[in-house]
Amino acid sequence: MQKEAQQWKRLKEWGRHCMNKQVVIIGAGGHGKVIADIVRKSGDRVLGFLDDNTALPEKIEGIPVLGCANDYIKYPDAEFIIAIGNAAIRRQIAEQLNGVRWYTAIHPCAVISSMGVKIGEGSAVMANAVINPCASIGRHCIVNTASVIEHDDVIADYVHISVGAKLGGMVSVGEQTWVGIGAVVNNNISVYNRCIIGAGAVVVKDIKESGTYVGVPARKIK
Repeated sequence: MQKEAQQWKRLKEWGRHCMNKQVVIIGAGGHGKVIADIVRKSGDRVLGFLDDNTALPEKIEGIPVLGCANDYIKYPDAEFIIAIGNAAIRRQIAEQLNGVRWYTAIHPCAVISSMGVKIGEGSAVMANAVINPCASIGRHCIVNTASVIEHDDVIADYVHISVGAKLGGMVSVGEQTWVGIGAVVNNNISVYNRCIIGAGAVVVKDIKESGTYVGVPARKIK
């Protein structure tokens, strides 16, 4: 029995090893390093970075720089994630990399409800982020460190919720919007597409057009 138990343990370990994903990260900046840390903490393998900056060293924190973004075709068995904060660039790259498999990075220390939460492909959820019941996160979003997505929120594609930002319940955020560090969006608020919500801003009424909004309460600036 003991021998059989040991064999079964080895089989389970081998199975876990086989399920590990191989991940290529597009973008070798600071955000890329955070994503690499999440991938490793999730038990998956970082193959390397792709970045169009030719001045980068051969390795970053021991992880190889494999080439430019167009070199993705060299890694047909890998999954990819875009580690670039700018939403427009993130969208452009996602549309260019036709047919790849996207990796969704979720830090083990993130707190995600088991009740009806949806997280789209290619998105990243950082350490200590909280996503509460029935929240929906789109594709290629960033839910950054210690941010809060409350119940029934709807976050569209390519949105970036910055460090420590807090969205109340029943909030909707439109495509390519950036919610800045420490910003707060009150309950039952709708934020339009392609907005920038400044750091520390407090949104207390619907935002109905694209633009940059700052202050308490948040107001549009030119």
